[in-house]
Amino acid sequence: MLKKIIPLFCLLISMVSKAQVGGESTYQFLNLVSSPRQAALGGKVITNVDYDVAQGLYNPATINVEMDNQLALNYTSYLGGISYGTASYAYTIDRRTQTFHAGMTYINYGSFDGYDETGNSTGTFTGNEAALSFGYSSQLGYSDFYFGANVKLITSKLEQYNSLGVATDLGLLYINEDLDFHAALVVRNFGTQITTYAGLKESLPFEVDFGMSQRLENVPIRWHITLENLQKWPIAVSNPARVTTDLSGNQTEEKIGFLGNVMRHTIIGAEIFPEGGFNIRLGYNFRRAEELRILDQRNFSGLSAGFSIKLNKMRFSYTHAKYTSAANSNFFGLQIDLR
Repeated sequence: MLKKIIPLFCLLISMVSKAQVGGESTYQFLNLVSSPRQAALGGKVITNVDYDVAQGLYNPATINVEMDNQLALNYTSYLGGISYGTASYAYTIDRRTQTFHAGMTYINYGSFDGYDETGNSTGTFTGNEAALSFGYSSQLGYSDFYFGANVKLITSKLEQYNSLGVATDLGLLYINEDLDFHAALVVRNFGTQITTYAGLKESLPFEVDFGMSQRLENVPIRWHITLENLQKWPIAVSNPARVTTDLSGNQTEEKIGFLGNVMRHTIIGAEIFPEGGFNIRLGYNFRRAEELRILDQRNFSGLSAGFSIKLNKMRFSYTHAKYTSAANSNFFGLQIDLR
């Protein structure tokens, strides 16, 4: 079975190897952070296998029996007055061996003032998008590998324009219980538009991520490292604001080498007391830090920190993520054990 799944991943990656990162495809909200825990660990974590039912939204291979009858509700006060949230639930059947996952992602862009081509006001309009997903994961035989899939129905309304789409996420997870080590590969948003906004078919925000994590043996810390957007190389783009001019007036563009591109694919994070009723989470997103960095000024872009606390059958999570000196985001989450 594993020999069949790995070539499938390679085929999907090769078919869309020219997929772009941001601003060049529709339904960009699909790759937003799904929970405060994920946000605190740098923005993208695909290796957590525990009670966190929101993790199944990003990597379906992590769906497991510990998520049984867990309900998670998450809300984010995002940039520019945008708000979005996620909801997820899992249920285990068949003698506690099969767990099914359902989730919802919703984003509201707020109200905008509309004008026609001559500058006359057409009133206000809104924009919102949503995705409903259903997921399932299964162990591959008696191996240490797990395979999972999400199927997503996507709807979008921007002013008077509407669009409907469908996509799938595929995840492959490896668990070494002796070392408490996890590794995962995720292919996200492989799909298409069913109906377009105005007759022009657009691509979906396809993404390939690889992650690793491990709980240290004698220290209550689990470290995480994620390599994001592996479908595109190089990922870096020269910043026009960083053009240098010599005494003769000659201009030189910013040069980004191999190491600079590697770092822009990298996210690191750490969770202190990962299995406790109270834990602390820290993360750093190198691409966010570099792209939003202000020259000659420290603004700590890319940093994120959060915590969670468990009270009886509820767990509250909060994260603060730094984007620029003028824009930050706050993530709130509540998970309820319905058993």
